[in-house]
Amino acid sequence: MLKRIFPHPWLTLILLLCWLLLMNDASAGNVLLGAVLGSAIAFIIGEGLWLTPVRFGHPWLLMRLAMHVVVDIIVANVQVALLVLGPTHRLRPAFIEVPLDSTHEIALTALISIVSLSPGTLCAELSDDRTRLIVHVLDLDDEAAVVATIKTRYEAPLMEIFAC
Repeated sequence: MLKRIFPHPWLTLILLLCWLLLMNDASAGNVLLGAVLGSAIAFIIGEGLWLTPVRFGHPWLLMRLAMHVVVDIIVANVQVALLVLGPTHRLRPAFIEVPLDSTHEIALTALISIVSLSPGTLCAELSDDRTRLIVHVLDLDDEAAVVATIKTRYEAPLMEIFAC
């Protein structure tokens, strides 16, 4: 019975908290209105907009990937700083196409986030069929090397982590 009234209790609670933070007032009326809105939104959404359930295949691989990403972001920050502070006419910006093997929504979202978080690269587009990722590179020396790095260093571990 309670599950029918609150189909997604965590979403209801998060929406309630967001409402209270936006209103900057935790009066009884705002709590009640936030709870009603949170419940109504969670009920309307139903099951149609939820992504596939996340199952982690290798939690230690997730930690190793996180460390790789942090190190890569630090190194890329230094490289981009040197590129930008140097003569900018030597920059070779380009768009490259990265073929994708993964089809899992969360793995693709994580891959796009990782590539976009790394300074010097930015995901410009994911193809409609989710088989290609268009990436803008600030200074492209070797397209095949960048594609191989994205696929082996990020996509392959994400596919193992999300068991896809």
